[in-house]
Amino acid sequence: MKAALSVFARRWWAGEAGMPGYLLSGLLAPASWAYELLVSMRNGAYERDVGERVHGLRVISVGNLAVGGTGKTPLSAWVARFLSDRGVSTAIVSRGYGRDELVLHRQWNPEVPVEADSDRILAAVRARDAGAAVAVLDDGFQHRRLARDLDLVILAAEDRFPGRLLPTGPYREPAASLARADVILVTRRTASRERALAIVHRARGFAPTRPVGVVRLAPDGWRDLRGERVASPSGDAIAVASVARPDDFRENVAVLLGREVALLAFPDHHEYSDGDVRRIVTAAGARAVVMTEKDALKLAPRARDLPGARVLTQRIVWESGRDEVEIRISEAVGGFS
Repeated sequence: MKAALSVFARRWWAGEAGMPGYLLSGLLAPASWAYELLVSMRNGAYERDVGERVHGLRVISVGNLAVGGTGKTPLSAWVARFLSDRGVSTAIVSRGYGRDELVLHRQWNPEVPVEADSDRILAAVRARDAGAAVAVLDDGFQHRRLARDLDLVILAAEDRFPGRLLPTGPYREPAASLARADVILVTRRTASRERALAIVHRARGFAPTRPVGVVRLAPDGWRDLRGERVASPSGDAIAVASVARPDDFRENVAVLLGREVALLAFPDHHEYSDGDVRRIVTAAGARAVVMTEKDALKLAPRARDLPGARVLTQRIVWESGRDEVEIRISEAVGGFS
């Protein structure tokens, strides 16, 4: 039920829910206005307080304006790898809400320590005390208590922009908050490059002096649940996903395979039970089961029940703005020796 509501919410926010969506938007409009007032009051309070600085530690925040699925985790990992490859002692700092995301960070960058705490100042202190010179703050734009040296803010090209605030839209902050960003990144999975460039143009209207880059979160290949590279699935497939945007994942798989793909969605960060695995097996029938890397982390121990399952990995493809973004990161950490 929760997963179905999440899928409906995405379609509603995109204006694809028909009359029920229009009625719901009207009904919940006062809640969005109240939320916007609270966000404005909170941001106003923080404008008078730049946050607490952890002595001896530079902080780069990777965040967004909208809820879920914009690419924060892979882009946080990219920043950490960019710094680590240049000899900068780097750590990932996270609130630790999604255990799967912490495991992904450790899998993608095993040399980069991960510190998780609901109090991210304490996590940053631990990172500094363990030897980190730079902390990459995953999902940090709304976390104003910790001062940062660079704010990278992500917009998903799949979302309307500008758009409504919660609950009648996906945004946690209004578009005007982009003026607080140092770098803006527009990501796309299923949206066209033209759509992404249109978002770039609109974003520059709110932050005309900020560099804006475009990043494609592109399919990279197939692995099995042991992590070995395998061929793409043949025949019909069903996408199993417990991510913020399961429809986008299904569409990516369908385009890659060149045929329609069914979807079995679970809530974001879902922990699979034995009953869930039986449900997957029943729903799949003779079809191949395909899943995200996040889902593979949790379903790998059940590989015997899911023979032939495929994991679609992804990679970051810079379509514009990479050089300027790298320069801003270098400046924020004081350059590379």
